[in-house]
Amino acid sequence: MTSPAHSLPEPQPEQSPLGKSSAYIDRYDAGLLFPLPRAPKREDIGITGTLPFMGADLWMAFELSWLNLKGKPQIALAHITVPAESPHIIESKSFKLYLNSFNNTLFADAEVVRDTLKTDLTDAVWRGHGSVGASVGVRLVLPDAFDQQAIHEMEGLNLDRLDVECSRYTPAPELLTAAFDEQPVTETLTSRLLKSNCLVTGQPDWGSIQITYSGPQIDQAGLLQYLVSFRNHNEFHEQCVERIYMNIWQRCKPTKLTVYARYTRRGGLDISPWRTSHPQAMPPHIRTARQ
Repeated sequence: MTSPAHSLPEPQPEQSPLGKSSAYIDRYDAGLLFPLPRAPKREDIGITGTLPFMGADLWMAFELSWLNLKGKPQIALAHITVPAESPHIIESKSFKLYLNSFNNTLFADAEVVRDTLKTDLTDAVWRGHGSVGASVGVRLVLPDAFDQQAIHEMEGLNLDRLDVECSRYTPAPELLTAAFDEQPVTETLTSRLLKSNCLVTGQPDWGSIQITYSGPQIDQAGLLQYLVSFRNHNEFHEQCVERIYMNIWQRCKPTKLTVYARYTRRGGLDISPWRTSHPQAMPPHIRTARQ
């Protein structure tokens, strides 16, 4: 069991492999995973104590390969579900380096690979905590099932149809307004215009977003302008989605809210954070055309 979190300082983003030259290790090494604490960014947007949402970070890995016991390469896609209540995220470049370490490693079968991923990733996101909560979910898609992998755009009313003027490119929650003096509504709104930048390298992160809510009707033009305002913002995917969730929750006061973003892949990985105010089934691992 790992030691309590307070015994050692938490790792910082600038200490991660991001933006640095890295040796590509092709033999299994779980130590390549670099967990980063969620707490500092959550505190920045006013989240302390009990989380005001539930959810998960849905990862998809497109570059997973290993050797069978005869040395023959095997391939698979991996669907990975990281619970939002875990105290850490996994820095994505370290995740890629970790997956590359499987490349020349012998595994008995795909089930052993899946179990290894599940064990290592669960340990990473709960590292430094005396007890482990919900474990990371891992499902492998083998080549025989590749043809069943669907591509589907997010469902909902597309905000991008609106002819709005955009001039804010850092998060501007004051753009969010709602009709508090009218009848509440339930609706799902989408946009493909979400863009932010990597917290460390500044590289662009492109995404689509779906917002489902019940409550005072949110002004759609203001919501689209607000989403566009993330365009020059430096933050990891998971942090952007939680910031969007909290800004809408606090300013528009819905009774129910779900925010789901699907970011395009980088380095063979994509991340789709999902946050919701109420229990419901997780969205399926279905990628958009850009992913």
